[in-house]
Amino acid sequence: MKRWHHGFMAWMAMSLAMSAWAQGSSTVRLVVPFATGGPTDIAARVIAPLLSEALGKTVIVDNRVGATGAIGAEFVARANPDGQTILFGTSSIMAANPALVAKLPYDPVNDFAPVGQVATIENILVVHPSVPASNVQEFIRHARDNPGKLFYGSSGMGSTYHLGAELFANQAKVQISHVPYKGQGPAAQDLLAGHLQLMFDAFNSAYPNIKAGRVKALGIASAKRHPDLPDLPTISEQGLNGYVTTIWLALFVPVKTPKPVIDKLNQALMGIMQQADVKDRFTKLGMQAAPLTPPELDQMLRKELAMWTRVVKENNIKAE
Repeated sequence: MKRWHHGFMAWMAMSLAMSAWAQGSSTVRLVVPFATGGPTDIAARVIAPLLSEALGKTVIVDNRVGATGAIGAEFVARANPDGQTILFGTSSIMAANPALVAKLPYDPVNDFAPVGQVATIENILVVHPSVPASNVQEFIRHARDNPGKLFYGSSGMGSTYHLGAELFANQAKVQISHVPYKGQGPAAQDLLAGHLQLMFDAFNSAYPNIKAGRVKALGIASAKRHPDLPDLPTISEQGLNGYVTTIWLALFVPVKTPKPVIDKLNQALMGIMQQADVKDRFTKLGMQAAPLTPPELDQMLRKELAMWTRVVKENNIKAE
């Protein structure tokens, strides 16, 4: 009898949550913490109309820019937990920044509930053609022979590109020197010009330069090889076991959002990300559709937070 009572109460709570969701505002706000036109914004605009269709509500993309994503993230953390405000989060906002910045206005674990991962962007270790290495092991040998003399660029202190390079240096036991830029674009230009010897770059921006022979790709920083570069081994395959620094995009809601609402959102997202034409659109953007469930995303977030916190501590990295 007791069990039946608990079951009934749970069912009632679920029904109430879903009916409140159904009767709530007909507009859902998808908050992108970056400017329009960037990869996160473009990805959000691909899925927004499809989410609208799946949920029967109008999903609008709301760009709330500033403080390397903290403004948008805080806005969602403080929003009503009713499923009407969703954060389009990234690995930098949810895992790298919290590892680096002590006093963020949001907590990635305690202020948010994961909805699901959308897509991933693979990072590639690329070097200037003058670097005498055609794979990761040859590069490591070259770097050990030239401690501190090889320079790499990144989009800034504490970016996933910066932290990923430091993690690489730790695992490979090499000394490479960091040059922070205001964005990946200027860093890539300096690599092409030979002012830098190496960098970790996103697949979509590195690919054209690899194809044209302007840079050499030594390894991909993901768990498996990329379908567009099947002959390029992962860095993990080349002796740096478990080295993965993929950029990911995922949806989060305020922490007290009812589970039935989160499940409904995840169901809609999973359905969208499994459509062949959606996968194709993401591939053309240099991303891979990679849907995850809330528990899978939660596990990945916690693992990455621990990893970046360790990298920041071991390398004494300070936020700018």
